[in-house]
Formats: sequence, structure tokens, C-alpha cells
Amino acid sequence: MDAPASAPTVNSSRRTPPASIFGDLMRQVRAAGLLERRYGYYAAKIAVTAGLFAAAWVAFIIIGDSWWQLLTAGALAIVFTHLGFIGHDAGHRQIFRSRQSNEVVGLLHGNLAIGLSYGWWVDKHNRHHAHPNQEDKDPDIVIGALAFTPGQARDKRGLTRLIARHQRYFFLPLLMLEAVQLHVSSVQALFGRSVRHRGWEAGLLLAHFAAYFVLVFAILSPIKAVLFIVVHQALFGLYLGLSFAPNHKGMPMLSADDESDFLRRLVLTARNVRPGWSAAFALGGL
Repeated sequence: MDAPASAPTVNSSRRTPPASIFGDLMRQVRAAGLLERRYGYYAAKIAVTAGLFAAAWVAFIIIGDSWWQLLTAGALAIVFTHLGFIGHDAGHRQIFRSRQSNEVVGLLHGNLAIGLSYGWWVDKHNRHHAHPNQEDKDPDIVIGALAFTPGQARDKRGLTRLIARHQRYFFLPLLMLEAVQLHVSSVQALFGRSVRHRGWEAGLLLAHFAAYFVLVFAILSPIKAVLFIVVHQALFGLYLGLSFAPNHKGMPMLSADDESDFLRRLVLTARNVRPGWSAAFALGGL
């Protein structure tokens, strides 16, 4: 994954297609029923995921102070990621029609269940979708240790320059830090003004971290507790990263002054993957 070499920068000078192309496409998508809400599917998905979440923590309590808890950490990493998938869909407002209902689902699954700020993530994710893989506009390609363009690689210094130069080898290990980075960014966002419902978000995040650390250290001895947290958060970040990265990483980059229309930006920078049912389930439908 040497991004500067495998993800060439694109400066599209082609004529922007008329807006009617996007409108025609949207009409075809709606006519095919692809934007109809699937209430039954989400009711089942939320119920099953919540059940697995509860079952994993009950198993954690029953197993007690044992090294077998590292397996529980792996199971919880999987469940946490699927809770994140539900929060992702709520952020796209594809579960319910009303914004408020989707926000409730997002806050419960993001802030309370997995400790990530729903409001901060939605803001970042919307900016990503508006300008995917576009320099200076897509927040998902502003990562200190990685370079997605030759310019980003040249601007790095010291350790980050060394990591970026050999990022094909560091990519998977760095993904294991992704969950920690998301937790830190979530907390930092609450001190800014970009997050709506800051009071609710702060309270739910505090409840998550308090319950998580109290339960882990109450059940496990200190060494086992620390290792449990390390394994859980590392696998959680790895799974999240491996689920989201394939869609855009390694695809063409758009220059900061690119004036492509919204539809062209999406088509140029996104990868089409046709998975079987098992891979579709593992990737949360992404």
C-alpha cells in the first residue's frame, strides 16, 4: 500500500456532465425501490446485535478472571464493529425517515455502546462523502502517519516520513490503533462547537467509559484487564479499518482544485466490490 504510487492524483478537466444526469440516475434508483426503508431488516439487525452485545458481556462476567477472556475480547471487537455499522446507517438516515429517530439510534449505538461520538463522526463522514479522496477537503485522507499523494509524502518529517515511506508494512499495525484514535477524537470534539447535543453526547460517552473500565477492572486482575483492553481495542480498530478502507484507498486522488460534479467524484474514487453473502455480512453492507 504505497499510496503515492498506487493512487495517482487526478485533476479532472473533462466537461462536467449536466445536472440532469444525476437527476435521471436518482429517478431510476427510486423507481427500482433501492431507497425504500427496510424496517424489518433493521429491527432484526438491531435486536440480534444488541442480543450478542449483552450475551458477550454476560459471558465476560461468567468466565471471570481468566486468560480465556482474550477470546471474549475478540468476540466483543466483532460485536462493537457491527454496532458501528448500525450507527453508520443511522448517520446516513437510512433506518428511519425522521432525523431525530436516526439520531437516537446513532447516539445509543455510537456514544453509549462503543464510545464514539456520533455527532462528530457524522460531520466528518459527510465531509468525506462530499469530497471523497479530494486533497485538502476529505478528512479521511488527512492521516498523520500515512501519505495518499506524493505531496503528502514530501511534507512529512521524522518518524511519520519513515512510516509513510514503508506504509505498506505499517498499514495493518496502524489500523490496530484506529479505535483509540476514534475515542480520542470523539472526546476532543466535545470541547468544540461542531457537535450537536453536546450534553447528551458527553453524558453517554462518560457512561460508556465508566461502565467499560469499571466492569473490566472489577472482573479481571490488573494485568489481564490491561491485556483485555489492548486486544479488544486493537481488533476493533483493525476490523473497522478493514471494512471501510477498501472502498476508497488505492483509488484515484482528486486535486484540491478539482471541479468535478458530485456524481463524477463518487464514481472516480469508489471501488465496486461484489461480495458473497458472507462477505456482505462481515462488511456490514458497506
